[in-house]
Amino acid sequence: MKLLNKSLVYLSVILFLIIGIWSVAFYFSMLREIKESIDEGLENYKRQIVLSAQKDTSILSKNNFNEGFFAIQEIAHERAILIKDVYIDTMMYMQDADDVELELEPVRLLKTAFENNGKYYELRIINSMVEEDDLIKELFHEVVGLYLLLIAVIIFLNNFVLKRLWKPFYSFLSQLKNYRIGSNKKFPEVKTQTKEFTDLQKAVTILLQHNVEMYEQQKQFIGNVSHELQTPLAIILNKMELLIEKGNLHLEDAENIAGIMNITERLIRLNKSLLLLTKIENKQFLDNQDISFNNIVQQTVNDLEEITAFKNIKVSIIETAELTVKMDNSLANIVVLNLFRNAIFHNTENGIVTIEISENIFKIKNTGIKAPINEQKIFSRFYKTESNANGTGLGLAIVKAVCGLYGFEILYHFENGLHCFELHIK
Repeated sequence: MKLLNKSLVYLSVILFLIIGIWSVAFYFSMLREIKESIDEGLENYKRQIVLSAQKDTSILSKNNFNEGFFAIQEIAHERAILIKDVYIDTMMYMQDADDVELELEPVRLLKTAFENNGKYYELRIINSMVEEDDLIKELFHEVVGLYLLLIAVIIFLNNFVLKRLWKPFYSFLSQLKNYRIGSNKKFPEVKTQTKEFTDLQKAVTILLQHNVEMYEQQKQFIGNVSHELQTPLAIILNKMELLIEKGNLHLEDAENIAGIMNITERLIRLNKSLLLLTKIENKQFLDNQDISFNNIVQQTVNDLEEITAFKNIKVSIIETAELTVKMDNSLANIVVLNLFRNAIFHNTENGIVTIEISENIFKIKNTGIKAPINEQKIFSRFYKTESNANGTGLGLAIVKAVCGLYGFEILYHFENGLHCFELHIK
């Protein structure tokens, strides 16, 4: 989730809590104010009724609320002394203009006592109240409306004001994503006067400068190692070949020299594989383009046709779709070549190799030893099986490194007596 959207979620939740708490407090505060206002009106009605009863004694005969909003009942002096003004909430059957019949309605009732011409009376006065359910409903609608209005304002600010404020950051982030050490000479920069963003650019620039220096040193070291090792190894190999070609060696000496040549060739292959693996991990192969695995497989099979014929290995290619991948062409060739060579050199005489190509999967199966290989170690560097003691042990490690570079998934399993490698293109 983007930072802007995350801040919007947090603000929405905080506003929801604040408005919820505020609405509850506002409800009780408003209800208290309403009751206080009604109580003042009831107190005023009380004074008017008492004064009117002194002038018109017929008022004292209204014993129930059928004739008005008050009721008077004569009581004893002892009871009158005990009565104090009491305000209570109660329900009474009333009929409003929009009611078909009498309905229970909430009312505020004042119970008091007064004296008139030596007699004592209990006075009850009622005043209609706002129904609490109607009050809650109206308040709920107002609160929801306020909340939605605030969210709309926040979204507007988020998309037009804050988004503009964060624009330099996202531009800088996009430059960082596209930056490649060794390919880009210009460091990402942020065009803004905001201190936090400029501080971020300075910190990233220092870090990138350090990484570029380390990269160049490592690249130079790899180049030096490649040159310094390959040249003497090639010289050793050539000198051994010249000794054998002279033909004046004893059989035992010739065999020893042949063994040295074999070891030297392995050293040359090992050196090349290590250099290749290092370059892959340093992401020096990033000339990405659309590559057809179908074409690479066909070319690789044709190139190694003599080896497969020598070992009498039957190669089958099953294509159900065109597998096109955006990656470096040389790395795509290395992946296919290493997997195919692995299937050949781990195979048996008169064995089979089956290659399956579908829309997102490249699969290669081969006969070989009659037991599965350790799935946890098979892609490790220098891991060898007994049948591949002469290999460098880096072929599958290189395949794994390429897959890691592009986010592919490489799997191994043993089924129906066949060793199966599956490359899943995501």
